[in-house]
Amino acid sequence: MAKLYFNYSTMNAGKSTLLLQAAHNYREGGMQTYLITAQLDNRAGAGKIASRIGIGEDADTFAPDEDMFAKIKARLASGPVACVFIDEAQFLSKPQVWQLARAVDDLGVPVMAYGLRVDFQGNLFPGSAALLAWADEMREVRTICHCGKKATMVIRRGPDGRAVKDGEQVQIGGNETYVSLCRRHWRAEVGQ
Repeated sequence: MAKLYFNYSTMNAGKSTLLLQAAHNYREGGMQTYLITAQLDNRAGAGKIASRIGIGEDADTFAPDEDMFAKIKARLASGPVACVFIDEAQFLSKPQVWQLARAVDDLGVPVMAYGLRVDFQGNLFPGSAALLAWADEMREVRTICHCGKKATMVIRRGPDGRAVKDGEQVQIGGNETYVSLCRRHWRAEVGQ
């Protein structure tokens, strides 16, 4: 039975690596996959899912208001898909997550979404909030803070190297911008 999965974590936990490995495993078993990533995150290049460890793969992209049900249905019309993989799932809108759930229920295809749970201010992303509410299964991808405790939060560093407390929720960046921390060290960084 198909399910909607949400694999979540902070930055630099290996979510894209796990996605690419799972997709590889399907293909190694002779099954087709459909990889999709956020159009706005082109750090690795347009339509590319890449991991910090150096592996990557081409992917389709989703735009902010694109109908994910229609996108998956169109892909299924061109041939069988054993699993749909979504990277940067935090950038999905609430309606898009519902469309993914419909794809699982009505088209019978599993969807594995990978993304951040919270932003640099400790707030849920809209896509992540919807996935936490509607996913059939959720898996935390763990990473650690510099102190060795589990990292559950992330800070955004400004040009001066200090934690940024205000600003737009979405700012694309990697290790040069974001640092994953435990809650205690996140609080210390943001002055709470």
